[in-house]
Amino acid sequence: MDKLKQMQAFVSAVELGSLARAAQAVGVSPAMLGRRVDALERRLGVRLLHRSTRHLTLTEEGQLFLERCRRVFAELELAEELMGASRESAVGHLRVTAPAGFGRRHVAVHAASFLAANPKVQLSFDLTDQVVDVARQGYDLGIRIGAVADTDLVAIRLAANRRAVCAAPSYLERHGVPRELSDLQHHNCLVFTPQGGQTGGWSFRRDGKSVTIRVSGNPDCNDGEMLHRWARAGVGLAWRSTWEIQRELGRGELVTVLDEFAIPDYDVRAVYPQQRHIPAKVRFFVEHLKTVYASAGYWDG
Repeated sequence: MDKLKQMQAFVSAVELGSLARAAQAVGVSPAMLGRRVDALERRLGVRLLHRSTRHLTLTEEGQLFLERCRRVFAELELAEELMGASRESAVGHLRVTAPAGFGRRHVAVHAASFLAANPKVQLSFDLTDQVVDVARQGYDLGIRIGAVADTDLVAIRLAANRRAVCAAPSYLERHGVPRELSDLQHHNCLVFTPQGGQTGGWSFRRDGKSVTIRVSGNPDCNDGEMLHRWARAGVGLAWRSTWEIQRELGRGELVTVLDEFAIPDYDVRAVYPQQRHIPAKVRFFVEHLKTVYASAGYWDG
């Protein structure tokens, strides 16, 4: 910062023709501005100006340095202009991570409409059911379903969602409807394999407290969409998000059970690292998804 102030003092003095006028323009005393020019000359080890009570004259070294200073300040102005423009128009490379199933059906699928409105953005998606470290692994934006515990991330709600135990009516007719959480141990619960990233059990709310129920079933799989298909086929109970099963619920192909024990907040959220200025590419993509998700009948389609 001191270097820039010294350079600014030098350029202002030359352009305005005197230390007094330059000091007034910069907002400091003439003595302070003179000390800045002196410090600059000492640091460079050359004399830049010949100074008299009435005139300032550039030395040969001063003329060369003046040209360089003007280029530096021009580049700084250009950088500020570009940053100002980037807050109003989306530019650059946007890296997004999202859960695999949700990302395929409700994130990456909207890339074309976003790029049509923001052609200067390069979009990259990483669709995985593993929870990644957004900041450390270099992502600009992450899509999460459920609570966000990382306090270093800003979380923006994109859409309402809840987690529900569901089954096909045919399964419930054969095996009965579970009424209590303890009933789950007597049912075929379709769960992830350890590679599926969800080994902690199914989470619920009972008597105002969070509880996790260990369940098991046959078959199991590392892919959530496959569990969804098995539930629809009447193989067993599944613990799925309403974003995934809304259509089948509307058609009666699936029904939910144990709703009174459901976790109250399992919404879809966008997360990004805390920062002073949010890049337009991030803000615009978040707003794009919010607009899409809010459109009438979107989740039923």
